[in-house]
Amino acid sequence: MRFTRFLVYSLLLPVLAACSGVEIEQSSIDTFAAGNYHYYKWRSKPLPSTTRSTDPVYTLDPIIRRDVDAALQAKGYALDEDRAQFTVDYLYANDLRQGERSQLASNITPYPRVTPNRQVNQAAVDNAIALGGVQETNNITLQFNDSATNQEVWQATLSKVVEDANNIDATRLDDHLQRFLERALAPIPPASQ
Repeated sequence: MRFTRFLVYSLLLPVLAACSGVEIEQSSIDTFAAGNYHYYKWRSKPLPSTTRSTDPVYTLDPIIRRDVDAALQAKGYALDEDRAQFTVDYLYANDLRQGERSQLASNITPYPRVTPNRQVNQAAVDNAIALGGVQETNNITLQFNDSATNQEVWQATLSKVVEDANNIDATRLDDHLQRFLERALAPIPPASQ
């Protein structure tokens, strides 16, 4: 019985870890789909590869470009500077967000309609401490603009709470970012013929 329970937990843990932590918000795909696009280009030049910089954007830039190119080319879009109908760009930024409201405070009301639970739930206390303060997030915003009008036609934002700002593991980042970029680009329709 214990071995079965251990096996189930050990199989579920990587699945839960892989799916947690990244929020993806996408704009409507209607404007992009109406453009009947086939060719694209990057709006900005790649960052110079410097091994001495500690700025994570230098690690992210080649990964983002490679994965976005692969996802778009798998959908039939061609990278062509001269015939580009839309441009692709991204913005990487850190942000601060206020954490979640404490669950312990959810039953406090000036009206005597409920009796608060007086028992201390340590898990709720720990969550209130961990999620109650200001949290730093890393954010990547992908933006597609129409080349002729220079108007935005689609956007996706990926946000993740920073867990260890001093540890930038390029191989782990590469694996995770590829999956999340594929998920963010999933609504993009195949290229028009």
